[in-house]
Amino acid sequence: MRLKPLAEMTEREYFACVGRRPGMYVGKPSFHALAAFLTGYDQHAVRHGGPGLAGWRDWLVGRRGRDCEHAWPGQVLHIALPRGWDDFWALPPEDEERAIETLFELLDEFAAEREAERDAR
Repeated sequence: MRLKPLAEMTEREYFACVGRRPGMYVGKPSFHALAAFLTGYDQHAVRHGGPGLAGWRDWLVGRRGRDCEHAWPGQVLHIALPRGWDDFWALPPEDEERAIETLFELLDEFAAEREAERDAR
């Protein structure tokens, strides 16, 4: 399968690309490395006039149905691991895998909704 050039991808396509092969982007994939990568993505986009992840945390809070003091990575973990976790920085491998999977599922939903809103205008 030949990928589109990065500059031609929608955000949704880009996030799917990262989600399929996260190790290409962060080395050893971990939830926290991917959260840092996405924070960098967001900051770069905002500095250059793009939407970045504007509205992402609020969207997650709405998806979860309640707020807490956590930034967006914590919101994702609440959704992925509803029973909680012992150590935010040292997730067991099964929780790490679930958190990464959930992160990219949520990003896809968020990007799809944002695309639909943009296309409706």
